[in-house]
Amino acid sequence: MLEANLEDRKREARLVASRAWIAAALVIAALSLVVVRLMHLQVDQHDHFSVLSRDNRVKVQPLPPARGLVYDANGILLADNHPSFSLEITIEKVDDLDATIEELSRVIRIEPRDRARFERQKQQRMRFQGVPIRLNLTPAEVARFAVDGHRFAGVDIRAELVRTYPLGEHTAHVLGYVGRINEQELARIDKSNYAGSHFIGKGGLEKAHEALLHGQVGYQQVEVNARGRVIRTLESQPPVSGKDLHLYLDIGLQQVAKEALGEERGAVVALDPRNGGILALVSNPSFDPNLFVEGISQTDYQALLSSPDKPLFNRAVRGQYPPGSTIKQFVALAGLAAGVTTSRRATYCSGAFSLPGHSHRFRCWRRGGHGALSLEQALVQSCDVYFYDLANRLGIDRLSGFLSDFGFGAPTGIDVAGELGGLMPTREWKQRVRKQAWYPGETLIVGIGQGSFLATPLQLAVATAAIANHGKVIRPQVARAAQAPGASAAEQLPLVSHTINLADEHQWGLIIDAMAKVVESGTARRIRSTDYRIAGKTGTSQVFSLGQNQRYNAATLPKHLKDHALFVAFAPVEDPRIALAVIVENGGGGGATAAPVARRIIDAYLGGASEPSAQSDTGGERGD
Repeated sequence: MLEANLEDRKREARLVASRAWIAAALVIAALSLVVVRLMHLQVDQHDHFSVLSRDNRVKVQPLPPARGLVYDANGILLADNHPSFSLEITIEKVDDLDATIEELSRVIRIEPRDRARFERQKQQRMRFQGVPIRLNLTPAEVARFAVDGHRFAGVDIRAELVRTYPLGEHTAHVLGYVGRINEQELARIDKSNYAGSHFIGKGGLEKAHEALLHGQVGYQQVEVNARGRVIRTLESQPPVSGKDLHLYLDIGLQQVAKEALGEERGAVVALDPRNGGILALVSNPSFDPNLFVEGISQTDYQALLSSPDKPLFNRAVRGQYPPGSTIKQFVALAGLAAGVTTSRRATYCSGAFSLPGHSHRFRCWRRGGHGALSLEQALVQSCDVYFYDLANRLGIDRLSGFLSDFGFGAPTGIDVAGELGGLMPTREWKQRVRKQAWYPGETLIVGIGQGSFLATPLQLAVATAAIANHGKVIRPQVARAAQAPGASAAEQLPLVSHTINLADEHQWGLIIDAMAKVVESGTARRIRSTDYRIAGKTGTSQVFSLGQNQRYNAATLPKHLKDHALFVAFAPVEDPRIALAVIVENGGGGGATAAPVARRIIDAYLGGASEPSAQSDTGGERGD
């Protein structure tokens, strides 16, 4: 009886049934939620996930443009592109980066500098962009990776066109070079147009004309598999190659200029005064720009930086030197234009000049003096006393204002990156920079191109061309024309910056005749030619100053303390086709050292055959 009371089968059946219904309801509810979620994903979110799916399958890849080529005036190739293979890693496709690089190093040699460059560039790029771990793979290395490449997800061989300079150091300072884009450049460039591009102009013409040379990026849509390998191309827009540049530069003349400088440090700038086209632009010594394209080694770079000859320094456009006596023809023009002198007015040179009421003697390079000299004779003999006196009568305001019209103290605007503007001293400049008043003695020093007065070889060449053009100042330019692929070259028109007008146009002829006599019978007579007339002016630039009772003796000085030698010229006098400036650092007298360099260049360009005659120099005095 007691057992019957303990078992309630009906109650248990109802309990099991209720639990079953609850479980079924829970299952149905869960299934309902799954169905609702599936409907939301499949119907409501269909478009969104369809795009995500396509993005996982389709990638947009940039197609970098081919950089424009550079040709000289005769069609000789100066800057070319050659194919190069690099090994790249796409970070987002690699699970263990360090292990992958370690394994790669067993297949392809990877140096510590390669790894260091990889770490730097990794910080500059998105995770989906390839970062080179090795550059300039050999054909054997490309083949070796092709065999084992399936083992390295996210690692690919990338072919690209890399800049090369066939003539190396002969064009380094005028063309500059390209190099890999750094962080500062990445911050200022159009990233969309440089997608896929690794190189950018770093100096010279390459940097100045970067927009023309680079071109426009293209793209392609490709289908990839789960490992990121390209299966097929779906759509593409080809890149637009950069424009080719055709230059005024004559590479034959460029080589002659470099050979004429020999082992001397210095610079040559030669241009066509009719259009401002740069015929030669040389800075010596030079360097091989090809070293910088893919990244120069630390050892090579330190060797260039530490060299006392400073081969990386572009003396032609950045070298700022006192112009010395090469400025005297401009001072003479200033005196004529201001009416403070005439072609007939004579000044007596006793060997020194003193300001009224002062005992300080400003010496002439000829200690015994030149006697009474006219303006022409003063230019031919390069008499310092004459120009001390003329500068004093002009005053610094009129003198600096007139010389500034020829471009001294400001960049010329040449299409070579990195140009400096020199320094045309004024009383305002001295007060602003040195917080001092201007003294009359400083005007005298400026009148012979010394002291604070600084000019670049390029400025001297442009100013000399302006005299040849009777006052027409033309902006210099290296590039003559830009040519798009399949198009004809578009010529650049000469850009006349301004014209210097004189009240008496015959004054241009007076100065030009005097410059011609400098070569025919004056301080540059050693380079006179029987083939054509050359107008020129010699000069020396002091490296250090002498005391009142000291005497300059080049024979006793070490090389680095000798004067810089300068020479400016144009030819032929009757129809100028070339104007140039030459500086030989620590070369001594301009007539002895710089003028023969100019003569070789003029002969090479105009076809002269006679040799410069041998003449004795100034006997160790500080002269032209």
